[in-house]
Formats: sequence, structure tokens, C-alpha cells
Amino acid sequence: MPAYKDKKRNTWIASFYYEDWTGTKKKKHKRGFKTKKDAQEWERVFLNQKAETLDMTFEDFVQLYTEDKKPKLRWNTWISKEYIINRKLMPYFGQKKMNEIKARDIIKWQNTMMEMKDDNGDPLYSRKYLRSIQAQLSCIFNHAVRLYELKKNPVHAAGPIGGDERSMEMQIWTKEEYRMFSEAISDNIEAFTAFEILYWGGLRLGEMLALTPDDIDFDNDEIKVTKSLQHIRGTIVITPPKTRKGIRTVKIPHFLTREIEMFVKMQYGLGSDNRIFMISKSGLHHELSRGAEEAGVKRIRVHDLRHSHISMLIDMGFSAVDIANRVGHENIDITMHYAHMFPHRQDEIVGKLAKINDWQEAV
Repeated sequence: MPAYKDKKRNTWIASFYYEDWTGTKKKKHKRGFKTKKDAQEWERVFLNQKAETLDMTFEDFVQLYTEDKKPKLRWNTWISKEYIINRKLMPYFGQKKMNEIKARDIIKWQNTMMEMKDDNGDPLYSRKYLRSIQAQLSCIFNHAVRLYELKKNPVHAAGPIGGDERSMEMQIWTKEEYRMFSEAISDNIEAFTAFEILYWGGLRLGEMLALTPDDIDFDNDEIKVTKSLQHIRGTIVITPPKTRKGIRTVKIPHFLTREIEMFVKMQYGLGSDNRIFMISKSGLHHELSRGAEEAGVKRIRVHDLRHSHISMLIDMGFSAVDIANRVGHENIDITMHYAHMFPHRQDEIVGKLAKINDWQEAV
């Protein structure tokens, strides 16, 4: 590591070349060191820091992130990411340097987001949405760590936003509660049939709304899931399912096949490749609220019908692998998040183990 004597000032100069985050070669020059060793030590520390941090703003790095990630993602996926980045992250982190954003900054941001209220004084964002926002922030820092030599991801040190309360947000209907609800909305045949598919088939809402008659095998009681309906910037877009394993064939009860067939036959002029359901997401939310109130059951979300389907399968004793394949989970870890909802199955396991123990003692 070179260092040069400044004879006029009787001090030492550190002067060397390095590559910045863009790969551009630059020269660094600093005067005023008392000894040659001091100059060399400063150069060593500077180069080590450059190798471990990004001396650029969050906004500038997002441009790199966009160039790297956008071509690899589906259009609707990128639109969702871009909205969160521009609206929820950029105003707070945009002008901060990547190498200066610490866990304490993430925690302050978390608190700011959680303290936001709507006009009624209620939290502006649900915990689920806050976790989605933080997940995107973490993705950006992970990208910087993996490809641009940022030393560490500060989001990991800050911890989850609002704690992990996934189980508190998830609600389900039992079969009896769903039966009461379905009877209450049976006067709306379209909503009734749609809810039947969500509950008994476990499809995602977008997957159900994208169904066409060609997707239903009326002879073999099967639904072929190959696409999903999304609303993107006010436009209806048909995309592949949410995950790679989302493309699947779902076996359904025979009575559900007949219900779907009856509804399809009621739709005059419906082509084999036309969407079966034209009801909107807001229409389904409205009918769910109406039916829950009339049936006297708790109000859950439309997506909770999928949770209810999964919980029913768990309660029936199906394995996590079988359930994951049926509902299109990318891996069984997602399915295992539901296990805490069935403590009575733990009692059943303990009971069976006790019987084994009794048998062993008898022998």
C-alpha cells in the first residue's frame, strides 16, 4: 500500500485507486498523516469498508434492484413491489445511504407505520400488510448483501414488525358454521356457488374468479387450476397462479360438481373459455357479510374460507404434504402454520402414545 511524503508539510499522503459500487475505478487522496504507518492504516480501513458497505442512497440502490429484478418477475408481481417501494419505503429511506441504515432506523420506521391511523382512529394498515411491506424492505437489503457486498441486512436485527401475530389474524368456520352461512346466501346462486368452491375446493379467490367451463371436468369431479384473476391498476388481468405449485388438479365432491354444472347451464351463451363468475371481489365481501349476519356466525374474510378448508383437512387427519399439494402451497412450511389451530389433535396423539405405553407395560 503506497504512501507518500509531503515534504512541504512534513506529513504523509495516502493515495490509491479503488472500485466504487458501480465498478468504476476511482482515485482516493488524503493528506495530513503524521506517519507513513498512519497513512497506510487509513487506506486499509477505507478499502475494508468499501468491500463491506454500499456508499450510495437507498433511492439509487433501488434503481439497481429494479434493473436486476424486474425482468425476472411477472408484471403484476413487479407492479405490487413497485407500489410498496415508491409509496411506503422511498419517502422514509430514499435519501439515506445504504451503509448508514441501521436496525434502529428500521425500528423507528416500524413504529411510524404502526402508529398511522385512519379517519376513525383505527390502525391504517393491518399487521399482515405491514409484514408485506417489511418483507419487501428486507428483500432489497438481502439483494444488496448477496450481490453488492453490503455487510448485513439491518431488517433482520430489527425483528418483525408488530410481532408475529399470524395466528391471531387467521379465523375459520367449522363445517356447521359454513352450512349455516351457505343456507343464508343460497338466494344468490352465483355467490353461493362461488363460496362453495372456495370452501370445499380450497381455491384462492383469484383462482376461482378465473375459472372457465373448460377448467371443470364434470365427469371426473375435478377442477384444473391453471390461472388467476388479478386487478392491476384498474384492469382485470389473467395471470398464472400465485406459486409454481399453484398449477394443479383439485378433486372435488360430486355434489359440488353438480352445483357448478347447474350454475354454468343457467348462464345463457357462456362459452367454454369464458369466465364462469362475473361477481366482483367487493360483491363477494358484501355477500359474505350479509350471509354471516343472517346466519348468526362470526364475520370472517373471504380468504379465511381457504383457511377453513385447510383446517378441515387437518382435522380429518390428512398430512401436511397432501394438503400442500391440494391447495398449491409452495412448500409444507406454509401448511404447518395452521397446526397450532388444532390442540385437540395433540391430545389425540398423547392418547395414542399412552395406549402404546400401556401395551408395552402389559407385555
